[in-house]
Amino acid sequence: MIKQRLQDDVKAAMLAGDSLRLETLRGLKSTILYAEVAAGKRETGLDDESIVSLFAKEAKKRQESADLYVQGGSQDRADKELTEKAIIEEYLPAQLSEAELVAVIDEVISQVKPEGPQQMGQVIGQVKSRVGNTADGALVARLVKEKLS
Repeated sequence: MIKQRLQDDVKAAMLAGDSLRLETLRGLKSTILYAEVAAGKRETGLDDESIVSLFAKEAKKRQESADLYVQGGSQDRADKELTEKAIIEEYLPAQLSEAELVAVIDEVISQVKPEGPQQMGQVIGQVKSRVGNTADGALVARLVKEKLS
């Protein structure tokens, strides 16, 4: 269970004196708690699939922040965000390679038989339902757009 692993990792980070890792992991625990309270599941807790979805959003936030810091010329802050993202990604399923993703997209396109770019959303939806959190939505959209153009 992800929550138990997270708790164990918090203890390990405390013992190791790794303050950035500890801060990031505590933030993830807080994210889970807020989501549980919002969903009315404080007693039962969220399932691992919901937690993975939350963590994927947190990783995406870190990437977006890092990109903005780089644009603003603050590389040290960007590096901190990317380090946090790497810590979060330890809890996420392995990401598909671009080649593996293209194979899934090709399979969906052969089944849906879209008549052009106007059906891009339908193809993207089917691809996302198959790959779940193992591929970035922006990458899926870009690859589908390239295939249908």
